[in-house]
Amino acid sequence: MPALEWQVGTVTAIHPETPKTKSLFVALPAWTGHRPGQHIDLRLTAPDGYQTQRSYSIASPPELAKQLELTVDLIPDGEVSPYLHDVVMQGDQLELRGPVGGYFVWDVTVGGPLLLVGGGSGVVPLMAMLRHRAAQHSTIPARLLYSARTPDDVIYRDELDQLARAGGGLEVLFTFTRQAPAGWTGYRRRIDAAMMNEVVKPLANGARTYVCGPTLLVESVANLLVGMGLPAERVHTERFGPTGS
Repeated sequence: MPALEWQVGTVTAIHPETPKTKSLFVALPAWTGHRPGQHIDLRLTAPDGYQTQRSYSIASPPELAKQLELTVDLIPDGEVSPYLHDVVMQGDQLELRGPVGGYFVWDVTVGGPLLLVGGGSGVVPLMAMLRHRAAQHSTIPARLLYSARTPDDVIYRDELDQLARAGGGLEVLFTFTRQAPAGWTGYRRRIDAAMMNEVVKPLANGARTYVCGPTLLVESVANLLVGMGLPAERVHTERFGPTGS
């Protein structure tokens, strides 16, 4: 397989998602497409020639042709994310290569039912899957369980609410681990066996499952799912420590 080549893209828009995350829209005329769940490498080059790169999940669906959406967590002492948050402006150029990854991918041809579990910015590749599902007008049964510390930490909150209200077989569930909204009657703890049993039950044990987030969350959820009887080959995981720096 030939090596991926670096491409120069132009930032067309920047959208704040939460106090600590921003989405950058990057136009890439030579982009040949991706599958939901894949990521890209982003490279920065300093005036003195020093280079550094990081990997970022693609948030946009394949249907958004020749343009990618990248949602970036701010890591205050990082090399890359502070530049993307505080320096990059509309019209600037960025070097990217991809798409990367072929294991953590889902599209409507794979089928369902679909179970997505995300923690923090781990929701980003899962959002690409949901956006693709919506763009294809799919009614494949799907559930998203999104774990966040507080309501202010939920990325894509308005869009997720809109997708859930649109019907079509998608349910979006949140669990808040530190502070829940006023009057909240949903989950307000870390993901545990009881929660996963309730979330999985409507989909049965044949769900195609994608879990993305901090390493401890991903390993815990994957172990719970396999322990509940989900076939291990249907439990796809993508994990990270402190990333996006």
